[in-house]
Amino acid sequence: MTEPRRAALLWSGGKDSALALHAVRTAHPDVRVVTLVTCLSAAFDRVSMHGVRRDLVAAQAAAVGLPVEFVSIPSPPGPDSPMPHAAPGTAFPPNDVYTPTMLAALGRLKAAGIEVVVFGDIFLEDLRAFRDRLLATAGLEGRYPLWGRDTGELYREFCAAGFRAVTVCVDGERLTEAHCGRELDAAFAASLPAGVDPCGERGEYHSFAFDGPVFARPVAVALGGTHRSPPFVFRELVPG
Repeated sequence: MTEPRRAALLWSGGKDSALALHAVRTAHPDVRVVTLVTCLSAAFDRVSMHGVRRDLVAAQAAAVGLPVEFVSIPSPPGPDSPMPHAAPGTAFPPNDVYTPTMLAALGRLKAAGIEVVVFGDIFLEDLRAFRDRLLATAGLEGRYPLWGRDTGELYREFCAAGFRAVTVCVDGERLTEAHCGRELDAAFAASLPAGVDPCGERGEYHSFAFDGPVFARPVAVALGGTHRSPPFVFRELVPG
């Protein structure tokens, strides 16, 4: 029997990362995730676009039984922002800064025997094309276990499987501040305005997964303060 190919999973800590890991473990026997990779804003040492602390991601990794490699991305904050910007267009530096940083990280993965990088992307074609170009340069292959799935169905599967997650950032132009810090459940989905993707795939919200099938134990967290960086609203998470 052929040994599974060694894979890394790009882990933001949100529900799609958790779903992607679950999908690979249950339905992709040809690959085995052996490490997580998490991008942090260099300015804040927090997850880019989510604002989640490094130590909470480390706690997630321990709970899923995997090591995590942190990649520090140069990402200057806004002038008054206590947390990194959440907008995809402003969360990262120009490609001439981001690309070499990620290529260096991918090179380290390849040198460590990684062949495949797993992503939780669902339908953003431009993002997938960008990722695939980086992977091709690094000599790696991408795997997208959630790609093309109906996002409403995925959300329901997430809840039905016993996963739990809380929103940590919302786009205040599409959701209300009351949506931030809420657990992802049927009531949350029902509260989403028309036109908002159930999985927040267009950046409407970002989440932190803390329990479910991929976790050996729940990650204990508690809600902290609310931070505003218009139009984005962040809810601090602290160890519970």
